[in-house]
This record gives sequence, structure tokens and C-alpha cells, in this order.
Amino acid sequence: MNFSRVTILWIAGIRNQIILCREKLLGDRKRKGRIRRSIPVLFLFLYPSGILLGEEHKSVKEPSLQLPITEQVTVTASRFQEKIVRVAGNVSVITDEDIANSTATDIPNLLRTQSNIQVTDIAGNRRFYAVDLRGFGESSRTNILVLVDGRRVNSPSLSGVDWIQIPLERVKRIEIIRGGRGSVLYGDNAGSGVINIITLEEGQPTLDLELSTSSYESLQPSAQVRGSRGLLGYGLSGTYSQSHGYRDNTESQRGDFGGNLGFEIGGRGYLELSGGIHTDNTGLPGAIQESQFEAGASRTDSFHSDDFVEIDDYYLLVRPEVNFLGQSTLQVDLSARRRESKFFSSFVGGTFEGQTQTDMLTISPQLVLREKVAGLNNNLSFGYDFVNGTEDIVNTTVFDRSGSSSVFELTKINHGGYLYNEVFPLDSLALSAGYRYDWAIFHFNPSTPSKISHNENLYTAGVNYRLNRQTFLYANYSKSFRYAVLDEMFNFFSNTIDIDLLPQTGDDLETGIKHNFTNSFYGNLNLFRIDTDREIFFNPIGGVFGFGANENFKGRTRRLGLEIATVVSTGSVRLRGSYSFVRARVNDGYYAGNQVPSVAGHKITAESFIPLSARFMAGINASYVGERYFQSDWSNDFGKQKGYLLLNARLSYQQDRFTLFLDLNNILNRKYSELGVLGGFPLERSFYPSPKFNARLGIRLS
Repeated sequence: MNFSRVTILWIAGIRNQIILCREKLLGDRKRKGRIRRSIPVLFLFLYPSGILLGEEHKSVKEPSLQLPITEQVTVTASRFQEKIVRVAGNVSVITDEDIANSTATDIPNLLRTQSNIQVTDIAGNRRFYAVDLRGFGESSRTNILVLVDGRRVNSPSLSGVDWIQIPLERVKRIEIIRGGRGSVLYGDNAGSGVINIITLEEGQPTLDLELSTSSYESLQPSAQVRGSRGLLGYGLSGTYSQSHGYRDNTESQRGDFGGNLGFEIGGRGYLELSGGIHTDNTGLPGAIQESQFEAGASRTDSFHSDDFVEIDDYYLLVRPEVNFLGQSTLQVDLSARRRESKFFSSFVGGTFEGQTQTDMLTISPQLVLREKVAGLNNNLSFGYDFVNGTEDIVNTTVFDRSGSSSVFELTKINHGGYLYNEVFPLDSLALSAGYRYDWAIFHFNPSTPSKISHNENLYTAGVNYRLNRQTFLYANYSKSFRYAVLDEMFNFFSNTIDIDLLPQTGDDLETGIKHNFTNSFYGNLNLFRIDTDREIFFNPIGGVFGFGANENFKGRTRRLGLEIATVVSTGSVRLRGSYSFVRARVNDGYYAGNQVPSVAGHKITAESFIPLSARFMAGINASYVGERYFQSDWSNDFGKQKGYLLLNARLSYQQDRFTLFLDLNNILNRKYSELGVLGGFPLERSFYPSPKFNARLGIRLS
């Protein structure tokens, strides 16, 4: 039996299992979801590529210290490629090796273990995540900018980043830029940092198929193919996932299909085309109140059995690039995106039901000049970002048996022009500075007034000094900002528009040291301070009716922090560890002196990869998240949510083209909740219980 026939039979088996599990899953639901069966279509694309397979593509990689301080590069910190050691900031990279050996099945959990970032599973069903850089708590989703291959994926609405629609199987590496310096280069939402997810590149023709099953009746097949022929490079990937979930009403189905094409243009340029489709249908279990636990509720119960959300998301990107004058480039990003959602949610005394449609159009030309000026090495980047985001909202609110419906159209037109320069007066010294003028126009229909506008001046300056061959010192200052997202200005309870929300701004100062103690021991120490003015937050007692509203702080919040990261390589064993401390407090106004809710003061991670033999690999990681106040508890009156320790492991065995892997999560079987909120009426502590011990078994064919 040849390889192509084996592939077809294997795929057919997957499809049959999908159909059987899907029918069982839908039979238990009160509603029927919509999921496009893109997997069979995907495999029709992938099947012919079996003849293209060349050398074996290894999925398990033996650990090796990659000398991050001297060798690794970043394309995110300056919007052009440069070595990390030249960057005047805290930059880290998650490599393909780290991804291959990690127990994570999605990007947020990879960030949790690899980069010591506070990650919160919002609903407890591994579908909706909040990723928090530097202590922004419940507003973290709107204070972090996420890019995929340089394309902005933040929604102009409160939904923020939909992490699940970026399959981990497509990821080549992830670059993380902490701090507000990204506001100058990328604009809105970059107040706490920028995460750029870089997908797999074309190269040796490769087909990867994977099938995994896990606890809670979960099944996930995926496939991807990439390669090149002459001047053409290509890549296609698809993932289907379904799971009953840990709790009641956490059933989830999703499908993702994406692809890219690249064309060499006469050795002087490159044209990239990419696009993707995401669709899912997910139950929303809601929180369990403390009084409900006392009355006998279990951790897996749901008191919101009819709540759900359905999402369809599409995007298309065109990116031409021209090279000239040796190392200089001109690049233009043109992208369009549409996100459609339907939802139903219940609360004490009523319900929300409706749908939204969000459209985004982005145009970003950029010119990078990497030429000497006055005999000095110099990198000059300048460009313009245009983002047009529109959200159509149809919302019906029922409260105390009376309802109100509304139809709104909200639009944000954002312009930003920037200039960023790096100069190297000495081999050991790098100086950088940048400026951005950003302005946004908001339109509301219906509303009086129907139009408002805001503008901001942003700037950054940094210095990086090589003390000796192994030690680098750096410091930078940045002015950051964010505008209110569209539905922060819309009150779903009262169906009204609030035009009084002002942009928040931040003063960000950081300094640090990077050092290679030996060729096998690397360390990074960073200190930071972020002062934020007019921070946008949800006040649970705000609004006309006192049921909560988005507001600006009348004063300043301050975040002080320490970040430590180390990598040690001894022979074939690799160890990674990190610690971070952040103190986030309100300085002024009604909540002066209180801590920012949902922010853990201490976070610790540790990870090790150990090759037990030429074919057998073991990995283990631990993460600790400390105590933090419950979400929305700005008064700090309800006590702190307990910290938790997670221990995960992966075992993998590789034989020729096949890799068998077993992931063990929450080995200690901890009972914990990543998210705790204030809910109910009157307010009380409520929890979103997280899964206990669970496992995942899979096989990968390369």
C-alpha cells in the first residue's frame, strides 16, 4: 500500500469519527450550531501534495541553547529585522523548537508557560482567553496588540483577540515586545506590549497530518502542507475541533482553514497573498456564585444552560514588497476582515440577545531605509497606518419582563503617521527614537452628536549599550495610548451611546540587562514603571442605573514591576525559568490606594526538555499564579482569589515519519479557577472553575 492510499484511508477514518462525535454532541444540545465542513475540502487540496514529500520533516527536536542574546532576531520591535541585542527593550522569542516540545495546544497556554504571561481562561472551557502583559487586569484584552505576520488581528470591539482562530499548528515563532514602545510603531492597543505570531514559511515540500483526542470527549484533526516550486511558495492548513468541555454548556465546535501564496518578483521584490476562514459555535457556562456552591452546586454545573455565541470570521491580506538600494525596502499591507457573531446571554432578571457584524479595512505602506548616514550605520523607518472599523449591532435587552431593541452602526476611522530611527555611533552603542501622530474619528448612528474625534502625539527614545561581549544594558521611555473600542461606548443594558470616554495615555519607563554567563547560561533582568492617565475601566457601580458602565479614571494608575528570565543548557537537557512581580495600584480618585483587580503580584514558570533516548522525549512545565482581587472589585472589599500551581508534562516518541505524543495537564489535580468575578445581585464572589486533571493523546504524520 503506497503512501497516498495510506493518507486517504487515515483521513477517511478521521472524518467518520468527526461525524459520529459531532452527531452525539449536537444531540445533547438545545440548539443546533452551524459549522462549515471545511475538512474534506481541505484534504482534497492536500492529497495531491503527497507526491511532493521529500526528506523527513522531524517534529520532535532535541533541545539546544540557541544563544538568544547573540543570534536571535526580531522583526517586530522596529518593524524591520534586527538582532534582539540591538533592541532597547525586553524582547523574547518562542521558537519552533519550543513549540514542538510544549504541552500547549493553543497559543495562550504556550505564552503562559514559555513567557511567564498571565493568561486567564475566561469561561473555563479553553475557548476565550485574556492575555495580560504587565498587570492591566480585566482591560488587558484592549491594552495588548496582537499581530499575525505583521497583520493587526485586534477587533475594534471588546472581543479583542480571538486566540483560538490562530491554530498553533501554523505557528513558526512568536515575538513578544513588552512595554508601550510599540504604540509609536503600531498605534492603538499597544499600551502593554505587542505579540507578533509568525506563521510557517515556505520551503522543503512538507505534509503534516495530526489527530488527537483528549478528555471531555474532545477530538481534533489537523493538516497542513507547505512548499515551493520555482518562484512560487505556498502553504495551506486546516483544523477541526470539537469538545464537550469540562463543565455543562461548554460544548464547542470550530473549524479553521487558511492559506498563503508567495511570488518572487524578478529578484527585486515579493508578493504575498494570504487568507483564512474561522467558524465556531460555543456554549457559555457562566459563573457559579459562592452561595450556589454553598447550596450544593458542583464545579461542572452551569446555571446559564441556554447561553451561547456563534462566530464566523474571514480575512484576506495582500502584501507587495520591493527591495532597492541594497538593504532598503518598500512594503504595503492591504487587508480586509469581516467578523459576524450571534449571541444569547442571561443575567439576574433578564437577557441579552442579538448579533454584531464587524468589518475592518487596513492600509499600511512602510518605507525602510537601511543605508549609512555620515558614515554611520542607520536604520530609518517611516510609514502610515489607516484602519477603518465598523460595527453593526442588533441588540435586544429584556429586563424584568420588559424589553427594548436597538440597531446601531458604530465606526472608527484611524489614521497614524510614524517615523522611527536607529543609529549606531559606536559598535557597542545603539540609539533609537520615534514619533507618531495618531488621530481617530468616531461615527455613531443614531446618536447626538453623531461624530467625535481624538488625536494623540506619541514618542519613544532608547539606548542599548554593549558593556562587553556578553553583557548588554538598555533603557527606554515611551508614551503609549489607547482609544475606547467601539462597544465600550455602547451600553448593552440601556441601548445607549456614551461619547464621553476619552483616550487613555501612559508614560512607560524601563531598564534592564541581558547577559550570557557562559555559552550555556543566559539571563535577562528588567525593571519597569507604567503611569497611566484616564485609564478606561468598567466600573461595576457606574452608569445611570448603577448597574455598571465603562468610565475613565479621574487620575492616574501606576504599575511597577520586575521580570527575570533564564535559560540553561547542560548537554542535551534544556531548562527555562522565569519570575515576574507587578504591583498595580490606583493613585487618584474614588479608588485611590487600591490594587487593580485580576492582577497577580507574583508569577513563576519553570520548564525542562529531556531527551530520554534518540526517539523518546520528555518535557515538564510548572506555572504558579499568585493571589489577586476578583474582577471588578476595585474597592478591594471581597478578599483575594487564591493562587494556583499547575504542573503539566509531555511524552513523545518518534519513529520515522510518525510521532506519538501524550500530554498530561494539571497532574496535581488541583481544584482552581483562573477567573473570579463579582456577580449576582447583591454582588458576591463568583467563579469560573477550571479543568481538573486531563490528558491528550495524539499522533502526527510528517
